[in-house]
Amino acid sequence: MAIEADSALVAMTTGARAAGLNHVAEVRSRFWGDDSEKDISRFMNDMRDVRDSNYHENKRALSAIFYLANIKTERHELDFSELITDERNALIRAMNHFRAVVSLFPKRLTLPN
Repeated sequence: MAIEADSALVAMTTGARAAGLNHVAEVRSRFWGDDSEKDISRFMNDMRDVRDSNYHENKRALSAIFYLANIKTERHELDFSELITDERNALIRAMNHFRAVVSLFPKRLTLPN
């Protein structure tokens, strides 16, 4: 018997989504040695690119991730490789939390007139 698409979907809380993403990140690291440092460094460099027309909004978004990770303001300008292990873990957990939250955003947003 095939699994019906609707019955395969399960409503999850934001916390459950974030916990699942964190678990997958731990499994990737443990079993495949997958190191996301290169991708995170690229992301942080993109967010800090002064040539981007959304530079100020990007910096604010990156600061929000650092804030959610409880990383002190004076360390927000460091490269990912310069962060200590606890800060790296906190940053990845904060990014996963944002991923979980963004997945719940309404699909068709419109700007008010």
